[in-house]
Amino acid sequence: MTVPALIGPVVAPELHAMSFNIRRAMEGFARPKQDRWSVRAPAVAEMLRSERPTILGLQEVLPGAMRVVTRALGPTHRFIGRGRGREGTGEGTPLVYDAERLELRGWEQQALSARPDERGSRSWGNLIPRILVTAEFADTSTGIRFLVVNTHLDHLSSRSRRRSTDAISALVRKRALPTIVMGDLNAGARSRAVRTLLSCAELTDSWSAAEDRLTPLWNTLNGYRRPRLTGRRVDWMLVSRDVRVRAVGINAGVFDGIRPSDHLAVQALLRLDGKTQ
Repeated sequence: MTVPALIGPVVAPELHAMSFNIRRAMEGFARPKQDRWSVRAPAVAEMLRSERPTILGLQEVLPGAMRVVTRALGPTHRFIGRGRGREGTGEGTPLVYDAERLELRGWEQQALSARPDERGSRSWGNLIPRILVTAEFADTSTGIRFLVVNTHLDHLSSRSRRRSTDAISALVRKRALPTIVMGDLNAGARSRAVRTLLSCAELTDSWSAAEDRLTPLWNTLNGYRRPRLTGRRVDWMLVSRDVRVRAVGINAGVFDGIRPSDHLAVQALLRLDGKTQ
């Protein structure tokens, strides 16, 4: 049975932004069946084909999973970002974008550490490397330039999350463009990490700013269960004040009985106000 799109393809000047932790692609009979990539991959592909976001921030992406994503979205979509290891291998947080709609003006990937230019570097208490991918785009329909930041903050170290959001806030303030910050922040609404982005980076929670809310405010870390209203919302989409949030929703779609991930995707329908090229 076809699952209706939460937002689906959009036309200019609106943008469809999505943040989605697709869960590391792993196999093995010791794993619960619902967690195996071979089981989940068709559901991930079906959801992305249906939604076709203009800009997509992914987390926990391994190369095999990226191939599924690119096949699902087709040749109009391209991606930027590499793995978080020293050689650019391993898990990544890529940005995928509609190249027919968006012109990539530049991008960078940096480590969330005291040595941001050193690939694979770790600081601040995180045991594994953490990264962010930043890109500047121009909307070909309006000429407006804007910034997108995609990240996956550490799940154990609150210090790492705090220092990481300090770094993101400084980057956003320096670039001074309409901005979308998305990702799995591993932090709830009352956390120091989220509060830093809201105050120091002068960002707004897309849920609070939305003119229309398409779903309940689900807990995004659902663990393959039915969506719940209780628990932490750890997946976020934050926007600067010159980004209008027409609608927002948390995608709890089930595809042929399969949940695509242990996280739910956050999606927003946006309009930008800013400088042209």
